[in-house]
Amino acid sequence: MAGQAKKKFAILGVASLVLVAMVVAVTLGTQNSDTDNYNHQEVSDSQKAIQTICEPTDYKETCIKTLQAEAGNSTDPKELIQAAFKVTTNYINEAAKNSTVLQELQKDPRTKLALENCKELAHQAVEDLERSFAKFQTFDFSNIDDMLADIKVWLSGALTYQQTCLDGFEGAEGDAGEKMRQSLETSMELTSNGLAMINDISSVLTSLELPAFTNRRLLSDDILGHGMDILPSWIDEGRRRLLRAKPSKVKPDLIVAKDGSGNFTTINEALLNITKNEEKRFVLYIKEGVYEEKVTFHKNLLHLTVIGDGPTKTRITGKLNFIDGVPTYHTATVAVLGDFFIARDIGFENAAGPEKHQAVAVRVGADKTIFYNCHFDGFQDTLYAHTYRQFYRNCKISGTIDFVFGDSAAVLQNCTLEVRKPLDNQQCIVTAQGRKDARQPTGLVLQNCSFVADPAYFPYRFQLKSYLGRPWKEFSRTIIMESFIDDLIQPEGWLAWNGSFALDTLFYAEFNNRGPSSNKMLRAQWNGVKELPSSRVERFLAAKFIDGNHWVKSAHIPYNSGFIYPPPQEDPSVKYSPVAPEETKDLGSDRSKEAFYFRQPAATDNADIGSASIAAPPLTSYGLPPALSPVAAPAPAPIPTPTRKRRSGSRLRRLIAKIW
Repeated sequence: MAGQAKKKFAILGVASLVLVAMVVAVTLGTQNSDTDNYNHQEVSDSQKAIQTICEPTDYKETCIKTLQAEAGNSTDPKELIQAAFKVTTNYINEAAKNSTVLQELQKDPRTKLALENCKELAHQAVEDLERSFAKFQTFDFSNIDDMLADIKVWLSGALTYQQTCLDGFEGAEGDAGEKMRQSLETSMELTSNGLAMINDISSVLTSLELPAFTNRRLLSDDILGHGMDILPSWIDEGRRRLLRAKPSKVKPDLIVAKDGSGNFTTINEALLNITKNEEKRFVLYIKEGVYEEKVTFHKNLLHLTVIGDGPTKTRITGKLNFIDGVPTYHTATVAVLGDFFIARDIGFENAAGPEKHQAVAVRVGADKTIFYNCHFDGFQDTLYAHTYRQFYRNCKISGTIDFVFGDSAAVLQNCTLEVRKPLDNQQCIVTAQGRKDARQPTGLVLQNCSFVADPAYFPYRFQLKSYLGRPWKEFSRTIIMESFIDDLIQPEGWLAWNGSFALDTLFYAEFNNRGPSSNKMLRAQWNGVKELPSSRVERFLAAKFIDGNHWVKSAHIPYNSGFIYPPPQEDPSVKYSPVAPEETKDLGSDRSKEAFYFRQPAATDNADIGSASIAAPPLTSYGLPPALSPVAAPAPAPIPTPTRKRRSGSRLRRLIAKIW
C-alpha cells in the first residue's frame, strides 16, 4: 500500500505541476501595468512557484503579477484554477460588455459590425479556455501527449480569435479599434505565456522518455501502419463506410433536395433538425443542385458528415463581401464550427467577384475537420482556414489574392491551387498564413499539390504576376513539398506583405518540388526563407504536424502519413539554413528543458505522502515536486554545473521510468 501511495502521489505531483502551469494559459487577468511597487523581497512558497512557472514566458511581469493578484498564497491547484477561470470569465465578459458600449456609441456601420464580431470571438476564446480546463479535469497521464497537443491547439485558437477581433477594424472609423487593442493586450500576453508553459512541460515530458508518454503513440502508429482497424471515438464503423461508398449508395440520416425528393429543400432547414452535441456521427446528404444560402454548421453540430453528388453538382453559393460593408470574417458563404466535421463531394463558392475584394467561400473554425473531393471557388480570401487542425484531400481551391489563408494547422494533400484572373491592377498570391506567435503549432502544409492557372488567366499569367504566398502575420509559416509548380509563379516565389515586415521571422520552405517554377535559384533571399533537409521537413508531415494517424487515417479516405515520393538524400554541397530558435519554438527546446530542471527551489519541508490533501507540493531545484525529484532537498541548492545537469537529468528520467 505504501508503494501504491507513493506512485499515486508521484502522479498527482506531476499533475499538480501541469495544472498550476495552465493557470498562466487560462488567465485573462487584470490590465494593471504598474510595476514600480513590485515587491522584490523574500516571497512565499506560492510566489516562488509562480516565478518558476513564469520563467519560460515572454511576458514574465504580466504572468507573475496576474497570478500573485488572483491566487494569493494558495498552493492548491484546484483553488488556483478556480481563481484563474473566475478572472478569465470576468475579464472576457467585461471586454464583451465594453464592445457593446462602444457599439452603441458608434455611427460607422463597419465599426459597429467589428465590435459585434468581437463579442462573438471573445465567446469563442472563452470556450477554448474552458475546454482546456475540462481536459485537465479528466487528467490521464497515459494520454498526456494527446492532452497537451489538444491544449496547444486550443490555446492557439484562443489567441487567434483575439487577433481576429482586432483585424475586423480594417477600414473602420474612429478609435474603437485602438480601444479594443488596449482591452485585449494583457489577455493576449497571457495566452502567449500559456503556450510557453505548455510547450515547456511538453518538451520536458518528452525528454524524460516515459513509457506512458512515448510507447502508446508508437504502438498506435505501428498498428495503423499494419492495416489494423482502430475505431476512434468520433467515427463508428457504419458511418465510416459511408466515406468509401458512392453517394448514390449512401443511407443518410437526412436528405436535402431542391426538387422536394428529400426531407428538406434547404440546408438551413435540415440543420434545425439535427441533434445537437451528438456523440455519434450524423450524415446529411445534399442532392445535386445550387443552394444559394449562407450556412453555418454551428459548434453544437458535432461529428457531422455532409455528402454531396460531386463538387460540380452540389454547390453552395453566396456573394457577401468586404466592399459592400461586411467584415471579412462574416463574408463566408459557409462557416464550419463544429468539431469532427467531414465534407465530401461538395462545391463551395463565393461569387462576389474580384472587384469586391475579400469574399470568403468557406471559413473553418472546427478541430479535426476533413474535406475530401471538394471545390472552394472564389477570388480574394476564398478558403479561410481559421483555427485548429484541418485536412484537405483531392480538393480544388481557386482564387486571386491570399485565397488560402488563416492560422490553422492545415495539411492539403493532392490538391489543386488554381489561380484565377485578377483585376488589371492586382497580382495573385496563393497563401497568406497568419501565425502571430512563434509558439503556435500552426501553419500551412501543401503536399503533392499543383499550382496552376485557370483557362481565363492562362494568357495573362506573365503580365499579371503570381506568387506562392506572403506573410499575413509576423510568424507566418508555409511549407510546400513534393508539389508541381507551373510557370505562372514568379522566380522570386514569395512576396513581401509590407516592406520588411516579418521577413526575418516568417518560416517558408520548399522541398522536393517539380515543374517549371520549382527552381529555387532566384527565390527571395529573406532570412525567413529556409533550405531544409528531409530530416527537418519530417515534422511537417501529416502524421506529426496534425497527428493525422489518430483521426484522418481512421476515416478511410486517401491519406499519406509521410513522404509521398522518396526524399532526396542530404547533399553536402547544399547550404542548409541553420536552425533558428523560431523553427522549433512551438515544440520547446533543449535549453528550455534544462531551465525547467534547474530553477531555484523553494525551501520547504517535504510533503506527507499519507496526507489526503491534494495541495501542490513545493517545487525543488529540478522544477518538479519533491516526490518526483532525485532528492527532496530541504534547502536551496546552487545552480548545477553542466555536468551535474546531465547526470541529474538522467537520474530523474530513471526514477520516473521506475515509477511508471
